[in-house]
Amino acid sequence: MASPASPPPSLRFGQVVIGPPGSGKTTYCLGMQEFMGQLGRKVVVVNMDPANDGLPYKCAVDVSELVTLDDVMDNLKLGPNGGLLYCMEYLEANLDWLENKLNQYSDYYFLFDCPGQVELYTHQSSLKNIFSQLSKWNFRLASVHLVDSHYCADPAKFISVLCTSLASMLHVELPHVNVLSKMDLIEQYGKLAFNLDFYTEVMDLHYLLDHLASDPFFKKFHQLNLKLAEVVEDYGLVSFVPLNVQDKQSMTSVLRTVDKANGYCFGDLEERNLQAMMSAAVGADFQFDSALGVQARYVKARDATVEEEMMDL
Repeated sequence: MASPASPPPSLRFGQVVIGPPGSGKTTYCLGMQEFMGQLGRKVVVVNMDPANDGLPYKCAVDVSELVTLDDVMDNLKLGPNGGLLYCMEYLEANLDWLENKLNQYSDYYFLFDCPGQVELYTHQSSLKNIFSQLSKWNFRLASVHLVDSHYCADPAKFISVLCTSLASMLHVELPHVNVLSKMDLIEQYGKLAFNLDFYTEVMDLHYLLDHLASDPFFKKFHQLNLKLAEVVEDYGLVSFVPLNVQDKQSMTSVLRTVDKANGYCFGDLEERNLQAMMSAAVGADFQFDSALGVQARYVKARDATVEEEMMDL
C-alpha cells in the first residue's frame, strides 16, 4: 500500500531584491529586516549572491556555502561576469540544496538578496527559473527592483533605467515593485528638471525628451530616445516608490506596497506596532504615498520661474 502523500507546505511570503550593482540591495535587506522585526514579523534573509562575502545582516541561508565566485573564477578561469552566470546555473542545478535550507524556516518572511548583474534579470534564465520553482514550493514572492534615485537628474540615464526596469518586469514574471533608493542623495549629481511625481509616476516622457534634446550630444539620438520612450509608455507598467532606508515613513510606504504585491496582509499585532512606532514621528493622519511629502524632505525648492513652468505642464 502506497504511503499517503505529504501535505504541501504552508504559504510563505517574501521579497526577491534585485537591481544593478551599488543600488543598495544589501542595505535594503538589512534595513527591512530590522524594520519588520520591530513590527513583530519573523524575518530571515537569504543571500543569493556568491560574491557577497561582507554581509552586514544575520544571514539564515547563504549560497556561498554551495558555491563561491572566487572558486569558480580560479578553477574554471572565468571572469567575474561569466563566473557569476555559472554560479547561478550551478544553484539552479542544485535546487534540492536550497529547498532543504529553506524548509528549516517554515513560519518566516523571506528576503532574498540577489546578485547585481543586470543580465540575470533581463535575459538570462537561471534566476527566473529559481523564482518559478520557489513559487511551486508555495512561496508568494514580489520582486523589489532597486534603482539609484540620482539617475532622475540625468534624462538619458533615467530613460535607460526605465528600459531596464521594464525588461526586468517582463522577464522575471513576478509581482513587481520598482523602488528609487537613496532618496537622501537624489540631487547629489544634479538638479531635477521636473517635480518628483513626474519620475515616480513616469508621466508624459515627451517633456523629458524635449529637455534631453537641449544637449548637443543627445540631439542626434532624438529618434532613438523617442522610440524607447514610446515602448515604455505603451506598456504603461513602470512606476516607482521613493525610499530612504533611514526613514521609517519611507520604509512603511515601501513595505505596504510590497505587501499588496505579494498578497501578505498585516496582522493585528503588526498594525498596532506600526501605529505606535509612527505616532511619535508623524501622528495619526499622514499620507504614506505622497510624493509631495517626499519631495519636500529631499528635493530643494525650485526658483519661481521653474515652478511656474511646471504648473503649466
